[in-house]
Amino acid sequence: MFTPNLPITTDRLVLRAFTLDDLDAYHAYHRLPEVARYLYWEARDLDTSREALRKAVEKADLREEGDGIKIAVTPRDTGELAGEVVLIWTNEKNRQGEIGYIFNPAFAGHGYATEATREMLRLGFEGLGLHRIVGRLDGRNTASARVLERLGMRREAQLVENEMVKGEWTDEVIYAMLENEWRK
Repeated sequence: MFTPNLPITTDRLVLRAFTLDDLDAYHAYHRLPEVARYLYWEARDLDTSREALRKAVEKADLREEGDGIKIAVTPRDTGELAGEVVLIWTNEKNRQGEIGYIFNPAFAGHGYATEATREMLRLGFEGLGLHRIVGRLDGRNTASARVLERLGMRREAQLVENEMVKGEWTDEVIYAMLENEWRK
């Protein structure tokens, strides 16, 4: 079992556990069509946001393959909820994981996604002992691709029209990093 030692403080951010008190700020970006555009779910109503947040609050550790944890991201200077990062333990035997992130567009352009996601790579490699971590994204999501590239992740694959998302075929792009690349 792996439970991250939260909060994590970086130069500009605090990564902390979600609480139910985050609902208004959480829903403020989960309700936006532009946030859900490249995700598997549609923009969320308040009840759906509440349920997603409840699950994030309840799941604070990785116990087995398939588990994921979501961590709230707040700028140190304001304490406002800017977004979230996720770490998923995808394969125990082969020590594989996946990272992801969702941010409120009001906080775009500050490098918060890159800074927070770097901490998820650290947790995956140094905390959970993963060998390989991937980031998967809709091929049209160039902003997300730039985040992974800034982190030093390597673009490994573009799976052409392999997923039906919201009624249209989309490409899936996969970025990856190995533990020895992280240590460099």
